[in-house]
Amino acid sequence: MHILIAPNSFKNCLGARAVGEAIARGFCAARPDTITEIIPMSDGGDGLIEVLADSLSAERIETATRDALGRALKATWLLTPEFAVIEMALASGLARLRGSEEYRPLVTSTAGTGLLIRAALDRGCRHIVMGLGGSATVDGGCGMATVLGFRLLTASAQPLPEGGGALGNLARIETGTADQRLKNTRFTCLIDVQNPLLGPSGAARVFAPQKGATPAEVERLESNLAHWATIVQRDLGKDITTRPGGGAAGGLGAGCDAFLDAALESGAAWVARQNRLEEAIMQADLVITGEGRLDEQTAFGKVPAFVARMAQTLGKPVIALGGSVAEGLNLQMIGIARCMAVTPPGTPLAAALRDAKNNLASAAAKLIMEQ
Repeated sequence: MHILIAPNSFKNCLGARAVGEAIARGFCAARPDTITEIIPMSDGGDGLIEVLADSLSAERIETATRDALGRALKATWLLTPEFAVIEMALASGLARLRGSEEYRPLVTSTAGTGLLIRAALDRGCRHIVMGLGGSATVDGGCGMATVLGFRLLTASAQPLPEGGGALGNLARIETGTADQRLKNTRFTCLIDVQNPLLGPSGAARVFAPQKGATPAEVERLESNLAHWATIVQRDLGKDITTRPGGGAAGGLGAGCDAFLDAALESGAAWVARQNRLEEAIMQADLVITGEGRLDEQTAFGKVPAFVARMAQTLGKPVIALGGSVAEGLNLQMIGIARCMAVTPPGTPLAAALRDAKNNLASAAAKLIMEQ
């Protein structure tokens, strides 16, 4: 049996390749004659650089930048002859903060992401692909824009402080000092959600609580993003309120539209093209995908859904493995025949994270013996 393993990372636990290797180990231990192929996947969020470093002939470049709270750090991005790849979470992501006590969405900033973009421009890149996801920010990309030369000013003509909490004080945006190289640079932003900037499914109300926002802070951020969008409409001539994906990464999707004239694209689809996923599915008898948690959101833009729909089109069966699986979950409508939780019931979180590789291997061994 030829099995293709195309998982996402297990967030805060294992990278996509490590997940795939653990699954392959379980298959081969139970049935040594099994042929496995691993294609690590990403939807544009955490782990994008790790996944693409395997498949692209790219130079890895380490750049000094800042985390979402302004502290110095270094982040890696990829340079190919055709484009650069930046993972915004490596600068402005939750994973770069020191625990949930530092989740402060009123003050966190995408300035570090802007520094990575500037480094790519300095290397002569004229097509920059940027993964949006895993962000610690709800600033609409204003920190990024400031680093790239846009002037965001208050009513007293002072520079706007960083963070989504300050957006309500924005009075005008000046573009005359923006980096002129942006005009000749194409931006492709990879997203895994279609949420708009504002409203009940927008950046603040859906995602800000995951970044530490209280209910009162959520409403403040919603109001501030709406005010910012009004200024963008007036000063930049763009309506960023209705674009699907504008709410990605704390409104960075909308910010990339406003400041960079970026195209927003499914991260899973873009990564799949680079990794030649369709060709690999055609050669497989069975496709395995998965991510840390499988739930109702899995069907919307996530790696397992993309892999399953492609496999369904090609007539290949798909099974999804997750660290945990929502009770009663049924994803057959998108081509996933079965969802399987790899963590034994009742396992404490610390133990689940510690034993993830062995749990994946054990689940894979059990699965292959049922085939």
